[in-house]
Amino acid sequence: MRTVLVLNGPNLNRLGSREPEKYGSETIADLRRELAEICPADVRIDLRQTNDEAELMSWLYEATDERIPVILNPAAFTHYSYALRDAAAQVTGAGVPLIEVHLTNPHAREAFRHTSVISGVATGVIAGFGFDSYRLALRHLLDR
Repeated sequence: MRTVLVLNGPNLNRLGSREPEKYGSETIADLRRELAEICPADVRIDLRQTNDEAELMSWLYEATDERIPVILNPAAFTHYSYALRDAAAQVTGAGVPLIEVHLTNPHAREAFRHTSVISGVATGVIAGFGFDSYRLALRHLLDR
């Protein structure tokens, strides 16, 4: 069975209650269910969320070592975590795809959100489509 890691950074555990006008009313549990529904039987979604930068980095090391494709929503870490960027670079440097996703379009928000330190090492970036950002990333990985 193939696995896709779907990694989520800080505050995404609050989906459904945190600023629903921006992030919608669906929860991270809804996201897990929706992604699992569109996967073929031989693909397992391993969706994780953490508010801890070191834990997120450890998961990226796991993806590198086990060659597991990644869908990554780094959340606030997007804009300043060079440590997370370096961990993501190890994933793609090993030839493993890593798709950076965002629920909202960072370029349509506050100026400090316009820069991603992750994008330059990601295989691709999908942003602004809510949960569809994840679905599009998953579709790309499944079609590879």
